[in-house]
Amino acid sequence: MALFFYIQILFHVLGGIAGFLFEQHGEKANRVTHGLAVLAGVAGIVFSLGVLLTGKPWALELEGSFPVGALRLSADPFSAFFLLVISFLSLAASIFAIGYTREYQKRKNIALLGFFYNFFILAMLFVVTVQNAFYFLLFWELMSLASYFLVVFEHEKPEARSAGTLYLIMTHVGTAFITAAFLLLYIHAGSFSFDAFRAAAGTLSPALKNVVFLAVLIGFGTKAGVIPLHIWLPQAHPQAPSHVSALMSGVMIKTAVYGLLVFLFNFLGEMPGWWGHVILAVAILSTLLGILYALMENDLKRLLAFSSIENMGIILLGVGMALVFKTLHQPLYAGFALIAALYHVINHAIFKGLLFLGAGSVLSGTHTRNMEGLGGLIRKMPWTAVFFLVGAMAIAALPPLNGFVSEWLTFIALLLGCEGASPAMRFFSPLLAALLGLAGALAATCFVKAFGISFLGKPRSEHAAHAHEASGSMKTGMGVLAVSCFGLALAAPWIVPVLGKAAKSLSGADIPMTALTQKAFLMSPSGTSQFSPLLIVLVLSVFLLGTVILLRLTFGRKHVRIGPSWDCGMPGLEPRMQYTATGYSKPLRRIFSFLYQPTRRVELDDESHAMLRTAQRFESKITHHVDEWVYKPLSELVADLSRKAKQIQTGHIQLYLSYIFITLILLLLFFGGRS
Repeated sequence: MALFFYIQILFHVLGGIAGFLFEQHGEKANRVTHGLAVLAGVAGIVFSLGVLLTGKPWALELEGSFPVGALRLSADPFSAFFLLVISFLSLAASIFAIGYTREYQKRKNIALLGFFYNFFILAMLFVVTVQNAFYFLLFWELMSLASYFLVVFEHEKPEARSAGTLYLIMTHVGTAFITAAFLLLYIHAGSFSFDAFRAAAGTLSPALKNVVFLAVLIGFGTKAGVIPLHIWLPQAHPQAPSHVSALMSGVMIKTAVYGLLVFLFNFLGEMPGWWGHVILAVAILSTLLGILYALMENDLKRLLAFSSIENMGIILLGVGMALVFKTLHQPLYAGFALIAALYHVINHAIFKGLLFLGAGSVLSGTHTRNMEGLGGLIRKMPWTAVFFLVGAMAIAALPPLNGFVSEWLTFIALLLGCEGASPAMRFFSPLLAALLGLAGALAATCFVKAFGISFLGKPRSEHAAHAHEASGSMKTGMGVLAVSCFGLALAAPWIVPVLGKAAKSLSGADIPMTALTQKAFLMSPSGTSQFSPLLIVLVLSVFLLGTVILLRLTFGRKHVRIGPSWDCGMPGLEPRMQYTATGYSKPLRRIFSFLYQPTRRVELDDESHAMLRTAQRFESKITHHVDEWVYKPLSELVADLSRKAKQIQTGHIQLYLSYIFITLILLLLFFGGRS
């Protein structure tokens, strides 16, 4: 099986380089660089499934004298799970990219795009397999830089440059905290090796553990895009090419979950109870605010980006409950909560990848992301509409799709907090479950808006009126993910035991699968709840079939007469008579006005007479409190300090030499005094 991992690495390296051989021929460069990425994805799926299903770990250590320790790669079932997620989504995204990137060929360097794309995936593969802190940070930085260059690929756009700059700043702030955590462990363990960190976990002082926990929560939380560290995510993800957006949202931010879990379950040993409570607080804040902000967005890709914040919150709800149960010495419940988190990791990767690819298809066919300029696309782009609808239903947690399964597991994990947990969790667990239910309802509303405004009704612009369907490779990439949304739901009783292996290899706790699965049923470990995805499909199929038969028996073979839509007696329906994206979300904007604090601006042109109004312009904005209260004052402070520091740059060489002279004198006095 190890051979397939080597093949995957080789194909990504070749895919990154081979495109430059055809730099003057964009189509050939496109096919080579993304075709090799497709083959790499296939090899990665075979390798990771082999480790996951057999449970046999794999390791490789490069011999040699390295001052920071040997370069060791390893894949146990936990690492293999993340390898599978990365490989599968990169496979679908690479197939999609073959058709999608054709629009760049006449104006952009496709070979350069392929170079950063392949090495971006390659870096993520190394991040989840490397077993040394120094090399982890090296590949983490490579992942960040490669994704930065993909975000600013269309650097001629000011918004792309701005988003890239913000992303670069925030990702390096996060890396600084992760580096600090690793250095603290290195000082204590005397080595950068992950094995040394694990061995020293039991000897860490409580104060050091707390400092490391807060550092990794900020560091990995920044990459995950949780609130209040999220500001880069809704800016950067929409600016990248759509197949890259799918990978950034689907798997890159999940590498932060991988890193956080490794620290919590491997490096820090026994933990205080408040750690789980802190993660739960961050999780529910991200879940609610993420979807509430997504609801107000009219940019299709920004809406999806904010929705990723919500889903990262759902994943962290599972992680937080796993920590709570671990500190309460309830390994079965902790394992169940961890399985729920891992299940949502792969589910979110699949349906969010599908939605971003669908948004990319819309962008390719209409050249706009603004939902106010879309509409009626179901007629022009029927395949894209079907695939996007599947993704929208999955992310809204509707059965029988995969989002329903992992959110059900998370919901049960929250309710388990009422059974034998601490008094505080008996109160907060049902409250968190209720808030998760509210977030689910808001998510359904959000994606009714996204699908309805974009694909139904009449075209609202020339862009939508002249839209065209996606190419064959783009439809294939979306189709693979759409089918997977059904497969991950129907096969849930057999997927949970596989995820149990991943959870066991991480936490070391033995999780009895008989308490969680029984034939085609998923079970709550307390025995209070169960459901079968296959049974749900059977019931829905019988209901739909019965409805069709009833209609046929009632109306027979009568011809259906198709007439125009009811237009209230008007001469004809116009696109401007339809619901707009802004109008659809206005009731929620009013309900949650205490949070949004919306501002409006209305301009009227009436030629000095109210009855002769010729034009009306309406603009509404909501307030992002974290931006206004935290990052805006911080940026102003940095700018102010920079202006003051700039005063020392006078342009006189004599003054600069005096700075050097004074610095040397101070250094001599400091070190001379110490000697």
